[in-house]
Amino acid sequence: MNALYALTRQALWTIVPCAGLWITSVLVAADAPSWPRFHGPRGDNRSTETGLLREWPDGGPRLLWTAKGIGEGFASVAIAAGLVYTDGNIDDRTVITALDLEGNIRWQVPNGKAWTGSQPGARGTPTIDGDRLYHESPLGELACLDAQTGKHLWGLNILEEFGAKNTTWALAESLLVDGEHLICCPGGPRTAVVALDKRTGRIVWKSPSAGDLAGYASPVLARHDGLRIILTMTSRAVIGVDADSGELLWRHEHVTPFDENIFTPIFHDGWVLVSTGHRVGSVMLKVTVSGKKASVEEVWRSTDLDNHHGGVVLLDGYLYGSCWSPPWWTCLDWKTGTKMYEDRGVGKGSLTFADGMLYTLGEQGAMALVEAAPSGHRTISQFRLPAGGEGPVWAHPVVCGGRLYIRHGDFLYAYDIKGR
Repeated sequence: MNALYALTRQALWTIVPCAGLWITSVLVAADAPSWPRFHGPRGDNRSTETGLLREWPDGGPRLLWTAKGIGEGFASVAIAAGLVYTDGNIDDRTVITALDLEGNIRWQVPNGKAWTGSQPGARGTPTIDGDRLYHESPLGELACLDAQTGKHLWGLNILEEFGAKNTTWALAESLLVDGEHLICCPGGPRTAVVALDKRTGRIVWKSPSAGDLAGYASPVLARHDGLRIILTMTSRAVIGVDADSGELLWRHEHVTPFDENIFTPIFHDGWVLVSTGHRVGSVMLKVTVSGKKASVEEVWRSTDLDNHHGGVVLLDGYLYGSCWSPPWWTCLDWKTGTKMYEDRGVGKGSLTFADGMLYTLGEQGAMALVEAAPSGHRTISQFRLPAGGEGPVWAHPVVCGGRLYIRHGDFLYAYDIKGR
């Protein structure tokens, strides 16, 4: 069966079939490792894998392969059914790329014009749900593709459809699938959050406007006291929306320089954390539910963790992440906001967690394996990415299938981190 698609760079973008992908994907799909969306299956940026290397050899773990040609950008990777997905700027287009587990590009499909303004490149990571891929470009082009072949199934522009303006640095959310619904956040004067039928793109509900443009955060689903809540950040607030009706439950103001609300909210036991750089810091909110209504109140606020866009991981009651200023790594107590430590580490950057370890990635290309403990930031091993990628290393690292995936610009690196 012909199911492999390639991208031409002629005046018209076309899909060219080749043979082989379908058979390969069927063989690996049943037991293939999965990281199907930004920050993984549960959206908590924590891998459940075990048996990984406890330290790395000098120079880092073995580099399995390097893929070049994925385009410029800061999107991370999603992994499902034997394929690795990301997106980037190629020529004047935002292009979604699927690679096999050996690093070979299987198909590339454009999704609208490229973002070429400030910090050019792709932002949001593709979301995989069963046999479908969902992607939102920086300019608002939302596309549903066949995840194995790249065939375009449906699409719309959320800025045009919902009457919203783009943000200063363009849309950056990674889309959320909630059952039969696809959740996106166009912001603007008409709505804040929208649920679409994931099979057709039909509008299921639209929340009221929060009075703001979209933020740069990705929406997450929380469940608390019988209420299902979509959490996200607009340009000037953190909001909660009823996941079933679209009702705007609350809007808690969170004003930042340049309207830079990038953080994907963390929800745990009825509390919500958000964080912002530029010395704004972190805020913890307590959610109170009464029937179908909900409200929030501040529990604590701290400038000891002012996370820019590298993400924060919650582990056993402690928060780990990097700061804007000083550009160090820190750990806070979830309940109180008390600072447990700060350390220079690899400098400001992003992270993920697996098998008791933090994988911390500095913006200048240093990668470190750090013990995940509130007692201190103990670096076990460290290496530098190969030369080649341009600009800061902003894409979040991923641990999946015994591999560490790191994206830097047009390059994707896969390292073997399985224990021996």
